Amino acid sequence: MRRMIVIASGKGGVGKTTTAINLGAAIKLFKRDVLIIDANMSTPNVGIHLNSPEVPINLNHVLQKKAHPYEAVYVHESGIKVIPSSLSVKELGKLKIEKLKNFKDEFKNLAEFVILDCSAGLGKEALSVMELADEIILVSNPEMPAITDALKTIKIAQSMRKPITGIIMTRVRKNDYELSPETVKEMLEIPILGMIPEDILAQDALRHKRPLVHLHPKSKSARAYKEIAARLLDEEYDSDSDKPTLWEVLRGKFKR
Repeated sequence: MRRMIVIASGKGGVGKTTTAINLGAAIKLFKRDVLIIDANMSTPNVGIHLNSPEVPINLNHVLQKKAHPYEAVYVHESGIKVIPSSLSVKELGKLKIEKLKNFKDEFKNLAEFVILDCSAGLGKEALSVMELADEIILVSNPEMPAITDALKTIKIAQSMRKPITGIIMTRVRKNDYELSPETVKEMLEIPILGMIPEDILAQDALRHKRPLVHLHPKSKSARAYKEIAARLLDEEYDSDSDKPTLWEVLRGKFKR
């Protein structure tokens, strides 16, 4: 069964794009065909993360009917497919984001799992992307402003009758200032799919233009994303057996 998953957030800066990319990369590790679409067209970053910031054909061309969706697909070295959006400010005025829904069937024909990185907030652009969703996964940080905005997003998704698979908590530090998982679950009334720890290796992955799951597969964050992917796919995955060996740690391969 093909699935179109929209990765959404109530506010920016919570790690939504990083999550879209690494969740897609983790699903790919389980031998699934994955396409990531940068549907955050006002401030696109997927191409920057995956070494395709400027390409001859992108999602903007598809919406303008200057190209077919399959012509905008690029394959990253990790094996995931990507449809980037244009970084050009001039292109924004030409876009009619509401036309995105017209291509849903064509997008789903391109991969078993289609993951859309949605713009943050609840503006027209975000709502247009959420209309395509077979399911929505929220991303948030364990702090009150982010959780409050996530609750607003949940209410809107429910009004659109879009199923919410759950929420992924990112940049988790496990200090006294964060909201506990129990508090988050009580406030939002949706499942917590996983907790992604704060990890400086995410910056290293961005520098190398590769998913964290691909570049540092045994890091705590990468294993957390693989746990989430396994849960979504109903696959078995033992995070403990995937930890780095003592020798790898001593070599400094996973040094923060």
